[in-house]
Amino acid sequence: MPRRELRDARIIVTGASSGIGAALAEALAARGAKLVVTARREALLQQLAAKIRSAGGAVEYVVGDITDEAVRRAVVDRAISKFGGLDVLVNNAGVGAFGRFDEADPARLRQLFEVDFFAALELTRLALPTLKQGNRPAIVNVGSILGRRALPLASEYCAAKFALRGFSEALRMELAQSGVDVLLVSPGTTDTGFFTSALEMKAKLPWRKEGARQGMTPEATAAAIVVALEKGRSEVIPGVGPKLLALAERFVPGLVDRAMRRYL
Repeated sequence: MPRRELRDARIIVTGASSGIGAALAEALAARGAKLVVTARREALLQQLAAKIRSAGGAVEYVVGDITDEAVRRAVVDRAISKFGGLDVLVNNAGVGAFGRFDEADPARLRQLFEVDFFAALELTRLALPTLKQGNRPAIVNVGSILGRRALPLASEYCAAKFALRGFSEALRMELAQSGVDVLLVSPGTTDTGFFTSALEMKAKLPWRKEGARQGMTPEATAAAIVVALEKGRSEVIPGVGPKLLALAERFVPGLVDRAMRRYL
């Protein structure tokens, strides 16, 4: 018996125009959830909404930048006005930046943290009063395996994901008495447009092979998130490779350090 029934659950998904966000929205809609999805690219959101509706799903979309307070408020207000409340918040929106830290403009760090960290925290803060009144409420923070083990040439992205992990762990304890679960998702490389949409790509990434399939599919990652959400888990690490990296970092961190140096 699942801990959380997703049929009729009222769910917000940010960063839903493509990649993990779009795949997760479709997977949740297939479970019977009622969705509010948001992203900056209106045409892709329209396509996603049309696909979900054609399959009989319920979905609303809000176009805008999640770092904008007005957009965050509009997303929560839409869930309340259209579905009567909120049961699950999925903070999925994110962006990357790659290159040596000592060669980066300080503005890059601030822009990345605005999307990957501050927007998620402020949307959570805004949504919590409504979530606390929801049915088996939960917050899903989509982080990264790089929030457990950092890689060179991605220092700022790793820092943001470490911060999101710390926030998730602390918030989980703070909300335990209120009944709001916090699920941290720590995926590895996923076959999306993440790298092509990065804020900057100032280094060739040795672990990334151009033209080759990159890691798990968004659909496989989304399926793992849905199962973890239904089962009430506190963290999910989709994929074998990321799980092995997390274990290696825990038990043989020095060996991982030496292995990572070859990426420089």
